[in-house]
Amino acid sequence: MTAQEYSVGSLPAGRKPIVAIDGPAGAGKSTIARHLALRFGLLNLETGAMYRAFALKALRMHLALDEVAALDELTEQTVIRLEAGDAENRVLIDGEDVTGLIRNPAVTDAASRVSVFPSIRAWMVRLQQQMGAAGGVVMEGRDIGTVVFPQAEVKIFLDAAPEVRGMRRFDQMGPSPSVQPDEVIRDLRARDERDRNRADSPLKPAPDAVFLDSTHMTLGEAAQAAEAIVASRLETLAAQ
Repeated sequence: MTAQEYSVGSLPAGRKPIVAIDGPAGAGKSTIARHLALRFGLLNLETGAMYRAFALKALRMHLALDEVAALDELTEQTVIRLEAGDAENRVLIDGEDVTGLIRNPAVTDAASRVSVFPSIRAWMVRLQQQMGAAGGVVMEGRDIGTVVFPQAEVKIFLDAAPEVRGMRRFDQMGPSPSVQPDEVIRDLRARDERDRNRADSPLKPAPDAVFLDSTHMTLGEAAQAAEAIVASRLETLAAQ
């Protein structure tokens, strides 16, 4: 049964369900969001890819990542779009497909650095809200259930021990003689620190989010657990 079939009669007219998945880097949010989108007939909106695309442009422009005025000016010259693909979203910035260019560590680190600025986050939130205004989406990020879509019908906070998340991220990167697991875990801890302690929209569970710890799960098992959470919530909505 799809999310649309579950939700008949339980939402405001014209809006479909929203599933919000928040959590730290390496928790498996992207993998699980893709699984839920396919399972429930939702559009997968990966907000982390939007930040990475913007960070890639800032790096290309040789902007200092701590100079918010220059970054703010860049937002006025930037168009970010996500398009559904078979395996993952296509990420376009100013019409260029940068899907294959935004997963390297330098871009990921830059995305974490630019995301600490309230003006950059406010701009991104507006874009994300526009993309998901009609519902029918699964959106993952750091502040989806708390800031972007606090009205989401389903909220999941996905987490795992830093060592587990770091090894997942290392495995995703593939073999590289210049990158070691300890370095990836150290960088991830530093990113956690920035995300959890930034002044604007810090990483934290929404009060009504379901906490899902995947430390002792495979990503496949975590995806099945998330599916059960979504199905249960949508069944409750359909019964109201």
